Amino acid sequence: MPEIRFEIEWPDGIREVCYSPSLVVQKHLTAQTEYEVANFMLRSRTALQEGSDRVKAKYGFACSLALGQLKKLETASTRYSSDAKVKVLQFIE
Repeated sequence: MPEIRFEIEWPDGIREVCYSPSLVVQKHLTAQTEYEVANFMLRSRTALQEGSDRVKAKYGFACSLALGQLKKLETASTRYSSDAKVKVLQFIE
């Protein structure tokens, strides 16, 4: 299963490289696109859960890296208002 990383920039300029166990994240997020924090988190939750579910279907267990990444994003997102902008900078294959 091809994994991918994606780089984001939080509203305060902090950049973060994030992990996805599946290319499915590219269905939910687009490089060089800004999303309001609430929308970004909705898309990220969907993408990372879907990626983890694909791992579970193939290997019989959820992807702890994807779920850990989601938890990290959830924690970080609380620092910003829901309408602040997160930018998806790029996908790193």
